[in-house]
Amino acid sequence: MPINPTRMELLRTKKRATLAKKGHKLLKDKRDGLMQEFLKIVRDAKDLRARVDELLSASLKHFVLAQASMQPQAVALLQSLRPYEISLSVSQKAMMGVTIPTFAVSLQEKDEQPGVWETSRELDIALASFQTLLPLLLQLATVEKTAELLAQEIETTRRRVNALEYVLLPQLKTNIKFIRMKLDEQERAAIMTTMAVKRKIA
Repeated sequence: MPINPTRMELLRTKKRATLAKKGHKLLKDKRDGLMQEFLKIVRDAKDLRARVDELLSASLKHFVLAQASMQPQAVALLQSLRPYEISLSVSQKAMMGVTIPTFAVSLQEKDEQPGVWETSRELDIALASFQTLLPLLLQLATVEKTAELLAQEIETTRRRVNALEYVLLPQLKTNIKFIRMKLDEQERAAIMTTMAVKRKIA
């Protein structure tokens, strides 16, 4: 775009450069803060996933043993029961300008509870493990979704930082240099004109 080499334009461009530098610093600080949060959440997700995988494996093992030790009719009866009513709630919280979903689950016992004589010890252990596992699965979903959203925000912030650092700030610096050069040329031309006029008068 054409640049109007005036002192007003020079002041305006300097002001834009100052604001761009401040914005660049703020965005860099935000990017660094997001990176710290992201790395922490990734470590938490790794630990939580290992715990979920371990608990899920143990739960399925007990469930398979329970099926093997029970009568097929009893297994079919228990599979038809719905002993719990599950309610899921979703809320949101802000983390460094990123909206993060949070999941919570609650289990409410219903009347359809299996009788003690219909279950085995292995099944009781498996059901208890699954009850522990469900909130952990939702917690893992929250953590992994948080990591995904933070990664997207980090990438967006990184692009903005690069745009300021490698495009806008160098362009403004070049514009300031160009305007100063033009103003200096105008000033020299004005001085030469004044000197020429004085010579003619003399």
